[in-house]
Amino acid sequence: MTKRDYYEILGVDKKVDADTLKKAYRKKAIEYHPDKNPGDKAAEEKFKEAAEAYEVLSNPDKRARYDQFGHAGMSGAGGFGESGFSSMEDIFMHFGDIFEGIGGFSNFFRYGGGGGGRNYRQQSRGTNLRVKVTLNLQEIAHGVTKKLKISKYVTCQRCSGTGAKDGHAYTTCQTCRGTGQVIQTQRTIFGHMQSRAICPECRGEGRIITSRCPDCQGAGIVHGEELVNVNLPAGIAEGMQMTVTGKGHAARNGGIPGDLIVLIHEEHHPDLERDGANLLYDYYLSFPDAALGTTIEVPTVDGKARINVPSGTQPGKVLRLRGKGLPEINSYRTGDLLVHLNVWIPKNLTSEETRIIEQMKNGENFKPRPGKEEKNFWQRMKGYFEG
Repeated sequence: MTKRDYYEILGVDKKVDADTLKKAYRKKAIEYHPDKNPGDKAAEEKFKEAAEAYEVLSNPDKRARYDQFGHAGMSGAGGFGESGFSSMEDIFMHFGDIFEGIGGFSNFFRYGGGGGGRNYRQQSRGTNLRVKVTLNLQEIAHGVTKKLKISKYVTCQRCSGTGAKDGHAYTTCQTCRGTGQVIQTQRTIFGHMQSRAICPECRGEGRIITSRCPDCQGAGIVHGEELVNVNLPAGIAEGMQMTVTGKGHAARNGGIPGDLIVLIHEEHHPDLERDGANLLYDYYLSFPDAALGTTIEVPTVDGKARINVPSGTQPGKVLRLRGKGLPEINSYRTGDLLVHLNVWIPKNLTSEETRIIEQMKNGENFKPRPGKEEKNFWQRMKGYFEG
């Protein structure tokens, strides 16, 4: 199923500023909130869809990548149910602060839905990881799935990330009664004011570990490895980044894991040079082949191609092989292979070769006579690279 445009989902244009974007998301989220639309699956999907759109567009890096490459540039970079938000609770935890002070919806988003049925607990977040992946030209042309073995902090299996011995050696914090928050009352010139703060006893966890896990010493994480599959789309380029949400370091005590940032590096091809979606290749013709015409063989991404070179070919001529370049990311267009023909002039001649050329140089056909149809080099290059 084709994904809708993120700007369309939130009802904003591409020049929207951060404050307007936030207001637009808040409006959509309140409209489609599950507690306001009980049992309405369509509303729930729109609620998730709006959260995914805002998660991308509120992040400057992700927004820039989306503006340039569309949904293809978001592969592994967010999205409900596809390595992004894994549950409705994730959305509440990520964006709950947006709804503070708006009637009953403050409780819906910061403390859970339906009149406070869920408790709010402070969650730690794991740090991000960065890895560099090197791709050859063939992988770039067709797209590839890379299996990366990542050394990082992972969830402790012995305690399931709780940090407690056997996963159960903890008790509800009596200070906050398991909510992770306490209410503070302050006297001001306007009277008594109440505010919520992280519980100092359990540091927002809502529970106290009574006996620590011997493997992780109460942290809930240990050093380990994970095999991560990263789908890299065709046409990806040097310097691009792909974000795999939730595949960074695991967080302490069951918090939100960090992200894996994949930086793309292109392996140098021995023959072909990349120029956007086009590929460039220099071919040297002998003087007789340029004059008489010939058939040449040139490298492509997947093998070789044969090209007919007409007689009388001039130095600097560019032959275009349409569709033999690279695909453009988030597009159906494929670039071309441009073969630049150079005529090789020998530097050292034998006496016999010199004699033959001396005989030819005064021939009428060897005198340069460029016609009006012959463009100069710069005009020719401009024409080829403009399509």
